[in-house]
Amino acid sequence: MSVAGLAIELRDVERRYPAETGGFALCSISISIPRGSWTVITGRSGAGKTTLLNLMSTLDRSDRGSVRILGAEWSGRSESELARLRRQSLGIVTQQPMFIEHLTVWQNVTVGWVPQGLASAERRTRARASLEALGIEYVVDRLPTKLSGGEQQRVALARAVVHQPDILFADEPTSNVDLETGRQVTEFLRDLVRRTGTTVVISTHDPDLIAVADHRFRLEAGQVSP
Repeated sequence: MSVAGLAIELRDVERRYPAETGGFALCSISISIPRGSWTVITGRSGAGKTTLLNLMSTLDRSDRGSVRILGAEWSGRSESELARLRRQSLGIVTQQPMFIEHLTVWQNVTVGWVPQGLASAERRTRARASLEALGIEYVVDRLPTKLSGGEQQRVALARAVVHQPDILFADEPTSNVDLETGRQVTEFLRDLVRRTGTTVVISTHDPDLIAVADHRFRLEAGQVSP
């Protein structure tokens, strides 16, 4: 995986609140994130961190400005094109991981491969390898409802990286876990950047995650603070 060039480039991006409330969620955001880097987005609750991550990961659309991902402009693309980009090149971990409760962990981790017809045995093998990297291969056949909060967070990470994405987005990945699980998540992400060149973009208040970042952006009231 080449680390040359930019993974993400935003130029004059704006995201407005609903018209009846007025104001901006994000205002005139311009940032560049190199490939193969570790970037953190910091700021108080309500500053716009999750909104910014959602725009960069194409889960939301900007009202104005340019959003370039992996060298291509994605503003104005169709939903099917954006879904294809996410499926092929992006990994996304939200604050509250969502699972299909009647499927086992390995089935949840590899559910994105079902439409491609990948054999169940191969899917389970790949899921186990992804879980093993996070130290939780023992949950491979469990149901999500039988997992602790820390285990669910790591399963969500395993699902996000099982297809080896170019960019991983994680929204507060250590906010709802204990200190030991937080340490494991941090080490996993650091190793992911070093070993694969994956670009990692995180929203966080965690000083341990912030300390090891290559780049930091602080949001205040929807704007990047100098």
